[in-house]
Amino acid sequence: MALALPILMILLFGYALTLDVDRIPTMVFDSDRTPESREMISRFQGSCYFSVLGAVEDYQSIEQKVNRDECMLGIVIPQNYARDLLSGGAPQIQMLFDGSDSNTASIGLGYANAIAQSFAAEIQVRAQNRMGRSALSAPVEPRLRVWYNSQLKSKNYIVPGLIALILMIIGALLTSLTLAREWEMGTMEQLLSTPLRPAEIALGKMSAYFTLGLIDMLLTIIVGVVIFRVPQRGSYVFLVSSGCLFLVGALFWGILISALSRTQMLAYQLAMLTSFLPAFLLSGFVFAIENMPIPVQVATFLFPTRYFVKILKGIFLRGVGVEVLYTEVGMLAIYALLVFLVAVKKLRQKVA
Repeated sequence: MALALPILMILLFGYALTLDVDRIPTMVFDSDRTPESREMISRFQGSCYFSVLGAVEDYQSIEQKVNRDECMLGIVIPQNYARDLLSGGAPQIQMLFDGSDSNTASIGLGYANAIAQSFAAEIQVRAQNRMGRSALSAPVEPRLRVWYNSQLKSKNYIVPGLIALILMIIGALLTSLTLAREWEMGTMEQLLSTPLRPAEIALGKMSAYFTLGLIDMLLTIIVGVVIFRVPQRGSYVFLVSSGCLFLVGALFWGILISALSRTQMLAYQLAMLTSFLPAFLLSGFVFAIENMPIPVQVATFLFPTRYFVKILKGIFLRGVGVEVLYTEVGMLAIYALLVFLVAVKKLRQKVA
């Protein structure tokens, strides 16, 4: 399970969790029925972001299809659209979005506005040329360039974050059951009666699981690069080194939970509560930390996945190294040391 579960998780999350918006099901209500309106509809048909399913004759048909989840966007082209467009006026198009999925609706609305505005500007330029007028040019022509993720594919930043999520969950779960199992089996007293010091017990319990965690990390990196084709522009040595540092902190956190718990069930529940939820919600893995409330943003500094996710995105997408990410590496080291010291202290109290 320790080896198979990470692969299963990254495959499920990698394929299922996507924020890409494309092929939005669309219906059209064309009241103008002119060559210009049909050409504008063809622009939506030729876009990879929309899938025009057909045409309707009234508003009620659009509403019914939205209610039945048969379409998400209804485009209404009013009468006199072409006349206003060719005369240089302000033509209007109504776009009815299903806002029950606000993220997809807001992104799709941006795509639809861009298509409609670019088409209107092109038609107006044609009309001015036919009438012998000089076409007005914009004072600034924007040419956008997106760095690090030029195709804006969500998997390119989701998959690196998945590596941190998986290592945190696996690391905490693996070690959280070790000492709790000893207590349940009645062998913890025998272990504490040996000459081993608490630090040696913690390191010994962690060492075997560190090997498993290292294998898991390498497997998830291979799956991300080979199967999901995520670009890896940074140093593999720095990637593995920072991953090992993060893994040590996650494993010692599991040791601490195990030292605090007397039953495996309680240890498992605490490990899930303190590893999965913070790693998924408060790390910047999916949800931008900058958009969170200020108190929540402050709370994210307490969780190591915040720093490791930033390291992973910096290595995979930006190709930067420790000269840029030294703060995050230092925070991971401090976290691992603090958790180790607290776990050892807790074991020493149990020995006493």
